[in-house]
Amino acid sequence: MRTPIRSSLALAAGITAALLAMPAAQATTWATLDGAAPLVIGHRGASGYRPEHTLASYAAAIQMGANYIEPDLVLTRDGVLIARHEPILDGTTDVASKFGADRKQTRMLDGQSTTAYFADTFTLAEIKSLRAVQTRGRLVDYTRNITPFDSDSTIPTLDEVIALAKAQSLATGRTIGIYPEVKHSTYSAKYAVENGFSASYFEDTLVSKLHAAYGNTSAAPVFIQSFEVSNLQYLNTRTDIKLVQLVDADDVNPDGSMSLVAPYDKPYDFAASGDPRSFADLLTASGLAFVKGYADGIGPWKPYLVKTVGAAGVGINDRQVVGSTGVIEAAHAAGLLVHTWTFRNDASGYGFADPQAEMAYYMRLGVDGVFTDFADTGVAALQAAAVPEPGTWALMLGGAALLAGRRRRN
Repeated sequence: MRTPIRSSLALAAGITAALLAMPAAQATTWATLDGAAPLVIGHRGASGYRPEHTLASYAAAIQMGANYIEPDLVLTRDGVLIARHEPILDGTTDVASKFGADRKQTRMLDGQSTTAYFADTFTLAEIKSLRAVQTRGRLVDYTRNITPFDSDSTIPTLDEVIALAKAQSLATGRTIGIYPEVKHSTYSAKYAVENGFSASYFEDTLVSKLHAAYGNTSAAPVFIQSFEVSNLQYLNTRTDIKLVQLVDADDVNPDGSMSLVAPYDKPYDFAASGDPRSFADLLTASGLAFVKGYADGIGPWKPYLVKTVGAAGVGINDRQVVGSTGVIEAAHAAGLLVHTWTFRNDASGYGFADPQAEMAYYMRLGVDGVFTDFADTGVAALQAAAVPEPGTWALMLGGAALLAGRRRRN
């Protein structure tokens, strides 16, 4: 027969064992807007491992556990939405080996004179003749440092990305969302018109395809993002799908403040229209209220959220982490989600040498999602962030002891 003390100890041990056996996410109270675990978003797919914006890259991110995959979108000459990070094809494809320099043009892109092979001067058939090359962690030169994945990676259309996400949702038994970005909307509107389409053709086509695939609802596993504002305001009148305002900067100053240098200082449509507001202004109380009028979330570059400081010459990873800037908390108070970017295993730690620890830190602060080139590291960071801190364990074990004491008294 058990003594009361042994019975109490057995109860406490049983409770502790049960707590330890619980999935970490269940034992965690997240500081996200809705209390759900943060999303892991495959930035350009699993672009740390595969050529960015290819079906192979997206599939790899999904296999690693990403909740969403991110296709940046640009237009072809014949009006097809394809997945490329920029309307420029030079760095991420073998275009120079397939087409002569006479296909290059010099254009203004976000106020910068740029000479390049532009996607909207090529038909979809021509685009499909190209092969994507891996740029992360290698020389951006298709003639050298070839990876095993360069030869069979074609450039997908938005339709193909949607089909992959839906097929993988069925195959994995979990919903795989997509997170398209409308790239360079001011630029795209100009050249859409030159190619015989309407100025809003990009946005209208995107909405039409997303509604056909997912319905016109905020519950769709879709976010639409942009660094510009007027296109999101327009989209807000055309769809109930969630919209996210991206927030950029040029660099981080030694004192932790943001460096704002053109073209990374403000949304380009603000620059084009003479609007004096900067990206940083969108994260003030009045700026967040403004964004809330047309969007569901913000996508700030990560140094806006965590302040770091460092003396001159101090490396990025060695900067001192001061703590939250308050932007996450202010955005949540305004009812806005916070999805931040970009987390990589090979660069841009800003106070963190360990990429998993870096993401886990942001997750514990309350970000609602992280963009990462390495989805497997993101998933590992989520699991690490979900483990209660030592103080939380003490409270949980104290609760177990309290329950045991009550049992003893009874």
